[in-house]
Amino acid sequence: MHHGKPGRVLAALTLAAALWAPAALAEEPVFELTIRDHRFQPATLEVPANTRVRLVVVNADATPEEFESHELNREKVIAGNSRATILIGPLDAGTYPFVGEFHEDTAKGTIVVR
Repeated sequence: MHHGKPGRVLAALTLAAALWAPAALAEEPVFELTIRDHRFQPATLEVPANTRVRLVVVNADATPEEFESHELNREKVIAGNSRATILIGPLDAGTYPFVGEFHEDTAKGTIVVR
């Protein structure tokens, strides 16, 4: 049986897809912040530089809170007793502050990128 050029192209595409798929399916590292009593815990979170990460924000309070960071260019309202995932990065090494906009006096923190 002679496959010719179309068979070789299909084989090459199949091989390329098999090699690419594990990288495409690799999950970003996950880091978790909890909002409790209108405070972020931990208040300082360290994440790796030059890496896209998933930030899971768990709001353990009954009222909503807005995760906001101008430096990260992210805003997300998280309903009470719920969670949200925020993708950040890849980021350069540095310090990136964030606040809970609805309770800025107590809900504040920093992401430290190393």
